[in-house]
Amino acid sequence: MGHTYESTQKDNSQSGNILVRLQNYMKAFTKSEIKVAETVMTETADVIYYSITDLAEKSNVGETTVLRFCRKIGFKGYQEFKLALAKDLVKPGGDHSSPEISEEDNLIEVAQKITASNAKAINDTLLLIDPKELEKVVSMVCSANQIHFYGVGTSGYTALDAKYKFLRVGFKVDTFIDPHMQSVAASTLTNGDLAIGFSVSGSTKDTIDSLKVAKNAGASIVCITNFAKSPITRIADGVLLTAAKELPLERGAMSSIISQLHIIDILWTAATLRFKDRSEIYKEKTAKSVIDKHY
Repeated sequence: MGHTYESTQKDNSQSGNILVRLQNYMKAFTKSEIKVAETVMTETADVIYYSITDLAEKSNVGETTVLRFCRKIGFKGYQEFKLALAKDLVKPGGDHSSPEISEEDNLIEVAQKITASNAKAINDTLLLIDPKELEKVVSMVCSANQIHFYGVGTSGYTALDAKYKFLRVGFKVDTFIDPHMQSVAASTLTNGDLAIGFSVSGSTKDTIDSLKVAKNAGASIVCITNFAKSPITRIADGVLLTAAKELPLERGAMSSIISQLHIIDILWTAATLRFKDRSEIYKEKTAKSVIDKHY
């Protein structure tokens, strides 16, 4: 009996080296799928950082071909494939929080390297900022009737921080981190409203689906992501990029979160400056509202 997709899927946890498996599947791949396999084999170390759009373009195929490729070798989708590939690439027992950190490092060296990595994420994010795009997004924020922030997982914490910042200076904002509530809330938006989605990978299905609902309802869309070419950027009216590289094995890496928070801080500061008088009034109001919460 031939080796079926179903039996391969059941064996995922015992899969072994992905590259070896690709060699075994070469005769079963279509011509387009072979292109994807060849890209994975020649650019393995880079593929774990690619979005599905990146891999499709590098292979000169469509995204549906990449999905078929992943499913043919036993994975439910592209993210599961990347996770397995990342497991093959990392050294067993190693520290995956930073490629520069080794087991021989003392605690001060670990602290120094993490600090350098986080600082680099902020500096690299600054280099990715397109002044015209930033100006456009700031204008969208300042002219919006109301703003929704969407994020799941660790991106949800960024979304909550964004709500807190903008609420303090008088903006009508809310954050939804539950996918169902995101969709419900998104459906209530209309022309003049703004939905901002956070997704490091640019492929977070729940967030993208909610943004699509918001867009269909008439709202404008902004995304904050690591990948300029990814599913989330295709539906966005404004795109702001973050720079921290995040392995599939380290979802929620601090450098990625810091990059997102950095972008929000820039947007918040710019918006505050444009509504300086109003912002000062609301800052005072909100500060007084919690004054009895402190000793």
